[in-house]
Amino acid sequence: MKFKIHRGTKEIGGSCVEIWTESTRILLDFGMPIVEKDGKEFDFGKYKNLSPRELVNKGVLPNIEGLYDSSKNLIEGVIISHPHQDHFGLTNFINDNVQFYLGEATHKIIELNNLFTPQEIHLKNTNYFEKEKTFKIGDISITPYWADHSAFDAYSFLVEANGKSLFYSGDFRSHGRKAKVFYWFTHNAPQNVDYLLLEGTTIGRDNKPFKTESEIENKLVKVFNQQGKINLVYTSGQNIDRLTSIYRACKRTGKIFVVDVYVAKVLTELSQFGEIPYPLDNFKEIRVMFPYFTSRRLSNEGNEKVLYQFKKYKITKEEITNQSDKIVMIVRPSMQKDLEHINGIENGNLIYSMWEGYLKKPTTIKFVEYLKNRNFKLYKIHTSGHADTKALKKMVEAIKPKNIVPIHTFEGDKYKDIFSVPVVELNDEEIKEI
Repeated sequence: MKFKIHRGTKEIGGSCVEIWTESTRILLDFGMPIVEKDGKEFDFGKYKNLSPRELVNKGVLPNIEGLYDSSKNLIEGVIISHPHQDHFGLTNFINDNVQFYLGEATHKIIELNNLFTPQEIHLKNTNYFEKEKTFKIGDISITPYWADHSAFDAYSFLVEANGKSLFYSGDFRSHGRKAKVFYWFTHNAPQNVDYLLLEGTTIGRDNKPFKTESEIENKLVKVFNQQGKINLVYTSGQNIDRLTSIYRACKRTGKIFVVDVYVAKVLTELSQFGEIPYPLDNFKEIRVMFPYFTSRRLSNEGNEKVLYQFKKYKITKEEITNQSDKIVMIVRPSMQKDLEHINGIENGNLIYSMWEGYLKKPTTIKFVEYLKNRNFKLYKIHTSGHADTKALKKMVEAIKPKNIVPIHTFEGDKYKDIFSVPVVELNDEEIKEI
């Protein structure tokens, strides 16, 4: 068995690992880069009109035979670890005849992205795997392990063939609402694998343990308990752990949790896969607002039924105005037009609950400044979606790998200072035989 990391040995994002035997080839993830080669934020807009061959020449797409065209030697399978763009965002370039393997909820989230964003990724030939149930692609066996991550449906993978083994950590952590999942893994992990491909997103940052989602919830409660304030929360509409923390904080403080139709749809669709709050009579604290741009997009594209789905739980701008001190509302920059039509919400709180790097984006800067000009106080309440050093060490201790390969990191050279296991630093496109 051989493997090659096409992207990820020296950067975070754009993950793509190829593994093959004499008869079978598979890919683990096929993500959109986060940064350009010069370190600036990756902007796919300037490449969108290029063909796959041109994108390969530009280094945007990895040069993988049988992935893009109608070659007779198509790759046997592409496995998606979780529904974050840096792990699946380039899959629309893959040949329609290639087989995809992913969690059912991951597929659902990708389809929701198509509904609410300009993304158009329509995966054909999808095969759903389940945690801890081994499946085969040719002569390669893959066992998915459920992971605690800020993505709802995330997995790590054990890959085995010809008596050799590789473990792909994917993205994971141990301080989210699925912390018990990681604890279970440390007692049931496959051991003595030949190579552990270990994400190191947070290596090189502050070495302190990250806040748990329960601690995030408690911090939110303190802010929500302030009298006479509306609370606007800028967070990802797909970070279900965080949305759950916000909902629980609302229940504890007697607040109304206002989500827009996009978040309402995400919560509703994913409720079939786990016990999460969503617009329903059982969750009386949740109300739904209908932002101008989102509603217009849904109507223009013939998806009015999504709007009607949540009509029963609608909250109007007037209702928000009349009880603003009871409102906790999910917001994003595209909703500024809606906020301008809600009266009397000055002097509120803006809770920023995402990676701080996004605060440097021009759209975010403009949005935050708009609210600061309305005398909003900014609170940063967040925790990482990735493992801290303690969790990384626990995974290594559980698996007891013969070798560690840095991936999904800018700090691969620091692994040897953290782990006692031999560290094999590879370069993108370098072939390694197990």
